Amino acid sequence: MSKKQDAYYFENFCACADCACQAAHLLHAWLQDFDPEHIHEKLDEMHAVEHAADEKKHEMLNVLARAFITPIEREDIIQLSQNIDEMTDKIEDVLLMIYCNNVRSIRPDALKLVDVAIKCCEEVREMLGSFSSLKNAKKLHEHIININTMEEEADALYISSLHELHTTCSDVLTVISWRDVYSSLEYCVDACEHVADTVESVIMKNT
Repeated sequence: MSKKQDAYYFENFCACADCACQAAHLLHAWLQDFDPEHIHEKLDEMHAVEHAADEKKHEMLNVLARAFITPIEREDIIQLSQNIDEMTDKIEDVLLMIYCNNVRSIRPDALKLVDVAIKCCEEVREMLGSFSSLKNAKKLHEHIININTMEEEADALYISSLHELHTTCSDVLTVISWRDVYSSLEYCVDACEHVADTVESVIMKNT
C-alpha cells in the first residue's frame, strides 16, 4: 500500500474526531443559552454533525473492504473507527435525553461536565493527529494519560452532581430526568477513553 493510501485511514480518524469536537462545542453553546422551545432545531443541527461522522466512517469502511494491505490490523481499524464514531453518538444522545425528558432548564454542573467532554474530545483529536507515527509512542502515551485523567475528573463531577441533585431536589421527575442526563454526559467522556484504550492496544501490537 502506498503512503498516500496509508495516510487516508489516519486522516479519516482525525476527521471523525473533529466531528465529535464540533458536536461537543455545539452542545455547550446550546446548553449555555438554553431555549427548550427551539430544541427541535438544535436536534436537527446536531444530527447533521452525527450524520457527517457516520458518512466518513462508512466511506472509510468501504475503502477498507477493498484494501489488500493496511497500515495497522484490519480489526483495529474497524474497532477504532467505531469507537471514534461513538464519541459523536454519545454527545448527540445528551441532547436527545434532554428532549425526551422534557428538561426545561439546565443545571450549572452539567456545563462543567460538557467542558470536560470538550477537552477530552480535543485531546483525542490531537492524539489521533500523532497516531500515524506509531514510533512516537511517548507522545501518544502522554495523550492517553491526559484522557484517562479527564475521565477520572468526569467521574468525580458525575458523582458530585448526582449527590447535589439528590440532596437539593425533591421533585422525583426532575431527579430521574437529570440522572439520565448526567449519565449521558459521563458516557461522552467514557467514549473518549475507549478510543484512547484502542490506540494504546494498537501501540502495544506495533512497537
